[in-house]
Amino acid sequence: MNQELNDQEQFRRQSLETLRSIGINPYPAAEFPTNAFSTEVKGKFTDDGEKYEVVMAGRLMSRRIMGKASFAELKDSKGRIQLYISRDEICKGEDKELYNTVFKRLLDIGDFIGVKGYVFRTQTGEISVHVSELTVLSKSLRPLPIVKEKDGVVYDAFSDPESRYRQRYVDLVVNEEVKDIFVKRTKVYTSMREYFNSKGYLEVETPILQSIPGGASARPFITHHNALDIPLYLRIADELYLKRLIVGGFEGVYEFSKNFRNEGMDRTHNPEFTCMEIYISYKDYNWMMDFTERMLEKICRDVNGTDEVRVGDNVISFKAPFKRITMIGSINEFTGIDITGMNESQLRDVCKQLHIEIDETMGKGKIIDEIFGDKCEGNYIQPTFITDYPIEMSPLCKRHRNNPELTERFELMVNGKELCNAYSELNDPIDQLGRFQDQLKLSEKGDDEAMFIDMDFVRALEYGMPPTSGMGIGIDRLVMLMTGQTTIQEVLLFPQMKPEKKQSSNLEEEK
Repeated sequence: MNQELNDQEQFRRQSLETLRSIGINPYPAAEFPTNAFSTEVKGKFTDDGEKYEVVMAGRLMSRRIMGKASFAELKDSKGRIQLYISRDEICKGEDKELYNTVFKRLLDIGDFIGVKGYVFRTQTGEISVHVSELTVLSKSLRPLPIVKEKDGVVYDAFSDPESRYRQRYVDLVVNEEVKDIFVKRTKVYTSMREYFNSKGYLEVETPILQSIPGGASARPFITHHNALDIPLYLRIADELYLKRLIVGGFEGVYEFSKNFRNEGMDRTHNPEFTCMEIYISYKDYNWMMDFTERMLEKICRDVNGTDEVRVGDNVISFKAPFKRITMIGSINEFTGIDITGMNESQLRDVCKQLHIEIDETMGKGKIIDEIFGDKCEGNYIQPTFITDYPIEMSPLCKRHRNNPELTERFELMVNGKELCNAYSELNDPIDQLGRFQDQLKLSEKGDDEAMFIDMDFVRALEYGMPPTSGMGIGIDRLVMLMTGQTTIQEVLLFPQMKPEKKQSSNLEEEK
């Protein structure tokens, strides 16, 4: 690839060659065993006079050269610490090249170094490491953005979202608060697993490549398996496989799954995303609401130490219990229209009255979903369970025990968006086949998100599935809430991006 180097990049490559010419390998293969991190050093050091020796490694983030001695800053995976480097200390013989040439001239901001020394407190009170040995561990050939702050004003910040998401490795180095988001993401997984495992539920894995993309209404990605000469789809959901395991006799199973949907990208959608789904036998959606609110309360406390999180201007409380309202009741509350018993034609008239755009491919379920999404969803800032969805919207859900036109389903709305979705699962194989056939009619009508018919799943139900409740929760949206972020790209280490223009033009030149 053609690449024009700027002055700094050319200078760093020259320094690289000079290091090699004087016998220093800028990328040594040998292990450099460390015994301390910056935060631990600062936490453990005392002024009792006992020598505290350390071996540390990290990036060189700043230097202040003052003749025969210098101060520098080392950044490791935990934080930063000041180094004091004396020429005569690291170069005990007559040869002072390590200090005069290597440290002063050939090392740059961003290079990885290893140091040995002891901890002390400077006259200004800063805990620092007095370096006795210095080792070059890795030469950086591109300069890091140098973020400066003066009088409370930040200069040269690495803040452009396009650059930050595309070069997350740089973002993590220079914007230290970003790392905390992903530390909290891991805490979300850990807390959720603890909650499930403590109740005896089993974590499992199901296929990502599927012959039939089932478990959700979504447009899939399609690929081709050469050996079998068949089309395969990337998973849009793992629901049908997990319910097969309930048929097989597991009491409760869950999976953190990577799902893929060939749809639009925006502030809350990425074509690749993470979902957790759990299925528990002999339970219903009422039990699952209680289970879900207790789970979220625990996660919020584990991640943030409190029941509340701030997202933008909103303070959201995950203290159980959460509010509950039916979908039809919610539409009535925010539009003044009771849609109970309406047919498709009447619902289309309601959309005209409410100025909601719909198209001819939409069936009754999608029209109701459009009304709710347009007029109701955004109003739910505090966690609220929306319950009892019309049957047309829920092809995998059990009919409501008191109203066969509805289903035993809930979605949890938080900060104006759906966070999770749950059912009393449909376990009647005859009813399930009929629902699949209704989805086929929608597909023939032009709905490219309608479900496929999965006859093997119907066969599994024919062997008998016990009463079961299932719940799926979007992990990325949950992490957004727990870290106060408003875009999904902030909680994905490497979000999907449009092709980089500069890179594309270089590739064309090569061709």
